Amino acid sequence: MREWWRDAVIYQVYPRSFQDDDGDGVGDLKGITRRLPHIASLGVDCIWLSPIFTSPQKDMGYDVSDYMDIDPLFGTLADFDALIARAHDLGLKVITDQVLSHTSDQHPWFKESRQSRDTPKADWYVWADPLPDGSPPTNWHSHFGGPAWEFDPGRGQYYLHNFLAAQPDLNYHNPDVVDAILETCKFWLDRGLDGFRLDTVNYFFHDQELRSNPPADAKPYVMATDLYGMQSNIYNKTRPENLGFLERLRKLTDQYDDIMMVGEVGEMGRRSIEIMGEYTAGTSRLHMAYSFAMLGPDFSVDHFRGCIEGFQQGAPDGHPKWSFSNHDVPRHVSRWAEHAVSEDDMARFACAMLMSFEGTIGIYQGEELGQTETDLTYDEITDPPALRYWPAVKGRDGCRTPMVWEHDAPNAGFSTGKPWLPVKAPQAARSVDVQEIANDSILHFYRQMIAFRKAQPALRDGKTTFIDLPEPILAFSRKSGAQSLTCVFNLSKEPQQVTLSGKAKIVGPHHAGIEDTVLTLPGNGYVFLEGEGVKLG
Repeated sequence: MREWWRDAVIYQVYPRSFQDDDGDGVGDLKGITRRLPHIASLGVDCIWLSPIFTSPQKDMGYDVSDYMDIDPLFGTLADFDALIARAHDLGLKVITDQVLSHTSDQHPWFKESRQSRDTPKADWYVWADPLPDGSPPTNWHSHFGGPAWEFDPGRGQYYLHNFLAAQPDLNYHNPDVVDAILETCKFWLDRGLDGFRLDTVNYFFHDQELRSNPPADAKPYVMATDLYGMQSNIYNKTRPENLGFLERLRKLTDQYDDIMMVGEVGEMGRRSIEIMGEYTAGTSRLHMAYSFAMLGPDFSVDHFRGCIEGFQQGAPDGHPKWSFSNHDVPRHVSRWAEHAVSEDDMARFACAMLMSFEGTIGIYQGEELGQTETDLTYDEITDPPALRYWPAVKGRDGCRTPMVWEHDAPNAGFSTGKPWLPVKAPQAARSVDVQEIANDSILHFYRQMIAFRKAQPALRDGKTTFIDLPEPILAFSRKSGAQSLTCVFNLSKEPQQVTLSGKAKIVGPHHAGIEDTVLTLPGNGYVFLEGEGVKLG
């Protein structure tokens, strides 16, 4: 039997911003549970909850201080159990964000570790002596700016943190750490969870020799600062030992039915595709992985084709997950605006293209509304990199603003209190209630496109073969059994024409037309053609 996750559509919920039911301005589990019918109505298969575990919230929950409890900000374990039960009643699987590479500096493990060099947990984190001149042990950078090392005067040593200084990295070279982490994962599987989204999955191990990184070979990609990308980060992440831990984790999940793990590969470009392939190869590692390859500014035939073909070649037995937006990057409708006829045109085009890709699909809350990036002022932001480097770094808050439910309700129905991030008019205008009553809305288009994907064997499990056409036309065929679909997309704002031969019938949602032997695609046009022998030229 084919596993449920292989052609699934996964909906990411950012709990702080989905629905606030207790009026404190921050979303909660009861609010998510109340809104689950909306998610189910899209036709998706699974929800991914961003971090909900106990945390000081220095990095919005990605700094965990207790792996086996719910943060009171979001609710209780009973609320979590109720959410799982309701989701399962609606036919939805549930996975949670597991932030395993680092903890909060308020975690009891770290509090004990930093007391002295002689405690039982002294080497549960990555500690190292200063260099003779007092400088950090290596040249490694933090993603959030500055060195990846923080000096602790109590121990007289530095500790490693790939992100905030309040997020010390665990020492996975210590087998006791691995055992403890696996126990925390088992806790949630025993409560009925359907799997994990593994944050920064290639960061678990570091180079024990503490070698400094060489300079980057290529132009750096700016994530939070430009310094991190200026190095070839070969010693602080993606170490070979990562694979052994993933295999231990897979053995645990294989003890349960229908569990799925998806790993976030913290890397850009073609290298990220290679890592995705390596981490999903065979049946003893991750079930699937995704990277930032499609979450950046690149928008070209060469880029999208290169990502997919790169994965096909690098991991013929692996499995990818593709997304255009999440909580870490600007929303794609805004990110790709220069290529769009209009925001709505880009929203529909991106949905059609994403739903045609082979593998598992991820969508981010509000994406089904064609939501745009929120423009925030300095006094409104909360994201640590933006607070530190504004205005050069705008941060991630613009994609994290609250979900909009009712256009004329306070805060668009998200909360009766003051929201942790503001709800602004351009975002409120795209509310769920407005789109429900408009038959041509982006919301209805997402439902149609997801239903179309699920109804076509070729889109569910068909193999992809690309068709050689020049920019800006992306074209490929998907074949499964007796069905053959040709998918064609115009990545530009200008109309394009393609010569067509063979018997072809337009099926499903489309923004294109055929006259005689000419296929005409308006700006941001797309079409699905059914039939054998279809040729484009």
